[in-house]
Amino acid sequence: MKDVFDAMVKAHEIQGCLALENSFNRVGLDHVLLVRVASTAVVADMLGGTRDQVVDALSHAFIDGSSLRTYRHAPNAGPRKSWAAGDATSRAVRLAMLVLKGEIGYPSALSAPTWGFYDVSFQSTPFRFQRPYGSYVMENVLFKISYPAEFHAQTAVEAAVALHPEVSSRLHDIDKVVLTTHESAIRIISKTGALNNPADRDHCLQYMVAVGLLKGDLVAEDYEDGVAADSRLDRLRNSMVVEEDPRFSDEYHQPEKRSIANAVQVFFRDGPPPKK
Repeated sequence: MKDVFDAMVKAHEIQGCLALENSFNRVGLDHVLLVRVASTAVVADMLGGTRDQVVDALSHAFIDGSSLRTYRHAPNAGPRKSWAAGDATSRAVRLAMLVLKGEIGYPSALSAPTWGFYDVSFQSTPFRFQRPYGSYVMENVLFKISYPAEFHAQTAVEAAVALHPEVSSRLHDIDKVVLTTHESAIRIISKTGALNNPADRDHCLQYMVAVGLLKGDLVAEDYEDGVAADSRLDRLRNSMVVEEDPRFSDEYHQPEKRSIANAVQVFFRDGPPPKK
C-alpha cells in the first residue's frame, strides 16, 4: 500500500502544482489534461521506466493536446465531465506503455515555436510554478464530504442549508437572494436560464443554493429531472443576484488559505435586513 500512497501523492502533486499558477480554463481548455499528464508520469514510473522514458511519455501527454472545456459549461454542460478523468487516465496508461516499448519522445513538445503546446494551446505562455514538488497538494486537498456540490459551491450550500429554517415557510415573501462569492465561482458555475440535465444542474451555483434553501439539504437525487421540475426552484433562482467579494477572490488564491468562501443573504419584501 505504501507504493499506492506514494503514487497518489505524486499524481496529485504533479497535477496540482501545474494548476496552481496556470489557468487552463481561462484559455478554454479542460483541466482533465492535467489528469493525463500526472497519470502518464506516475504510470511510466510504476512500470519501471527510466527518467528519460518518463520525460518521453510526458511529451506525448502534451502532444495529445487538451479537451475543450465546453462540456462543463452552458449551453453544453453534460455527463462527459463525469467520465473525462477516467478516459484521460486510460490514455495515460497507453502512452506510458508505448514509450516503454520503444516509442520515442519529443523534446520540445511544449516549447517548439509555432507547433509546440505553448504556442498552439496556451497563448505562447510558458508554465509558471509556485512551489517545488513535495506533498503540498495532497495535504491541502478539499473533500466533498458535506454535500455532492461542485467544489466552488460547497460553502454556499452550507450557508443555504443553515438558512432553510428561516426561509422555508416564507418562500413567497422573498424579494431577492444575494450570493456573495469569489471570481472563480462566478466564472465557472454561475448560470441563469434553462438547465438541461443533471450534469448542468450540479454545476450551477444558483440551483444548488436554491435546493439548500428549499429542502435544507442537498443529495445527488436533487439534480434529477423530477426534483428540478419543482417550480419553486426556478423562482428562487430567478430571485438571485450574484456578487463578487474581492477578499473572497484573494483568499481563494492565497497558498496558505485556499478559501472557497461564499455568503448567502435572503431579503424579504417586509422586515429588517437579514443576517448574512
